[in-house]
Amino acid sequence: MPTVFSKIVNGEIPAYKVAESNDYLAFLDINPLTKGHVLVIPKKETDYVFDMDDSEYTGLWIFAKIVAQGIKKVYPCEKVGVAVVGLEVAHAHIHLIPIDEVGDMNFNKPKLQLSPDELTESAEAIKNAVLSITQNG
Repeated sequence: MPTVFSKIVNGEIPAYKVAESNDYLAFLDINPLTKGHVLVIPKKETDYVFDMDDSEYTGLWIFAKIVAQGIKKVYPCEKVGVAVVGLEVAHAHIHLIPIDEVGDMNFNKPKLQLSPDELTESAEAIKNAVLSITQNG
């Protein structure tokens, strides 16, 4: 049975996309810990990140690095935190979260409730930042 992320990849469910390649997709978490919280996934459905073959795995992390640079341009922060939890959706994914302190990555804290307009604005800003990085090196 396809995961919710596979349905996003296939266009069956809308998402606030910030970057896409032939093999990977990055989109906003609709229940974010902070503004700019992005999920990065392989388009190929794989449950566990460590089950990916080496080239797909390294490709995912290189793609995530570029997206993280875009997030940091839009949301000035101390770091872009990284988490791989993998329990909530059976599809490998990386959380990229703008953080200023460790507590910003506490998955037990209440999630932000952002409006569709706020999500659209955030996605467009990150997408433009990622494009400027990939076009300008």
